[in-house]
Amino acid sequence: MPVRRLSSLCAALAAAFAAAIALPAQGQSLIELYDAARDYDASYQGARAQYDASVARAAQAKAGILPTVGLSAGDTRTQLDVDVPGSNVSRGFSTQTVGINATQPLYRPANWATYEQGKRQADIAQAVLTAAEQDLVVRVSQAYFDVLGSQDSLALVRAQKTAVAEQLASAKRNFEVGTSTITDTREAQARHDLVVSQEIAAENDLQVKKIALDQLVGRTGSVPVPLAAPVVLPTVSPASMEAWVAQAEDVHPSIRQARLGVDVAGLEVQKAEAGHKPTLDATLGYNVANNPQGTSTTTGRSRINAATVGVVFNLPLFAGYATENRIKETLALEDQSRSVLEGTRRSVTQATRAAYLGLVSGAGQVKALEAAESSSQSALDANKLGYQVGVRINIDVLNAQSQLYQTKRDLALARYNVLLGHLKLRQANGTLSADDLQGINLALATGDRATPESAASPTQPSAATQSPVPVPRNTIPRVPPVPVPPFNPGAPMMPVPPPPPVIVAPPGR
Repeated sequence: MPVRRLSSLCAALAAAFAAAIALPAQGQSLIELYDAARDYDASYQGARAQYDASVARAAQAKAGILPTVGLSAGDTRTQLDVDVPGSNVSRGFSTQTVGINATQPLYRPANWATYEQGKRQADIAQAVLTAAEQDLVVRVSQAYFDVLGSQDSLALVRAQKTAVAEQLASAKRNFEVGTSTITDTREAQARHDLVVSQEIAAENDLQVKKIALDQLVGRTGSVPVPLAAPVVLPTVSPASMEAWVAQAEDVHPSIRQARLGVDVAGLEVQKAEAGHKPTLDATLGYNVANNPQGTSTTTGRSRINAATVGVVFNLPLFAGYATENRIKETLALEDQSRSVLEGTRRSVTQATRAAYLGLVSGAGQVKALEAAESSSQSALDANKLGYQVGVRINIDVLNAQSQLYQTKRDLALARYNVLLGHLKLRQANGTLSADDLQGINLALATGDRATPESAASPTQPSAATQSPVPVPRNTIPRVPPVPVPPFNPGAPMMPVPPPPPVIVAPPGR
């Protein structure tokens, strides 16, 4: 009895293991792949390393306003040979020294300017890292939707190939029974061969897009989650282009970096002007000198303990006009920084306006393509019906099919572009962050929003190709063929020859 139970348990475990292997791989959401790319992408990791280095370099500037302390020690041996008239004295002695000395800058304008520059440089490094994070968000999202778009294109091409194959088989049957010409068959075969070539290109494009996504996130076999059905695209908020431009002035990383660059250039001018100013330092030290064999003037052992405290004043008087020329240089560089700031503002404003208009245009294009999809479906149904009753030819049906599937592909890409457009608009005005992916993630088929219609595969288009209001197929009612009476012409009748012409002699003959 235990053996039977063990066998049943083993069989159940084997069946469960086989079922687990047979299950399809679970897709990854956009946020999951972004988190993976954040830990793997070489460009972003390099940006983080550069940020750490910049922060450490900026912290070095603080050393100029802090005290410096040094410990010194030494042991020297001196050999003296003294020659005087009538005598020659030769002796040697050792000198052992140890001391500790400290210096505290009291008034050094250049050092304080350098310290303020260091704080600005740390802020610049933060702005650069923010721009790198925003770029990573857009790159991951672009690669994510590129894969979904390629999957939809391949699925639609295969669906079109199936429809063309059915039309080709229908044309062959009609030709065999004599109700159509060989032209219909040739046209359907040509269209089928064209769709096969498009399928090969779509398969290659999908593989390339998957490789790009895998390389970006650092994992193989990434499966992006498609859009959920019905597709719900986010709206633009705020719905004012000037509001987006106004936000960019305060938070855009490039503008912040350029503004901080102007501050750094102004502090560089102060450093140059400090070349004419005095410096004041406080010093403190304690030094011990031990002479076991005496010194050059004494022969007995001696030990000297010296504690010092003082103030050192230094005033530069003339440096060969180096300071004056340095001031001129820094003033010109400050003007250059202001020009860079103004150019950055203009570029950001232009990019923000272009991104906003592109997003609004993309949303309008989605609505237009949804209407075009419905119209194309109705046109295809009408052409099929017309082909059945003999008022349309095969090429009309093929063209209607091609138009429908091309519209579906354009609709899917337009929806992906709208989702990307929201991220690119925020990147353009500098407000993009990883939290903005939450809104995009809501449009994906994750959790409760996963529906059978939204599962994307190379053979099944995703929800991005579907119209929000499904159009029923074959909405035009079928009508029976029009009866045609048999063609029974009568016997041909021979024409009667005309009478011979009458020749009249001319007058006067």
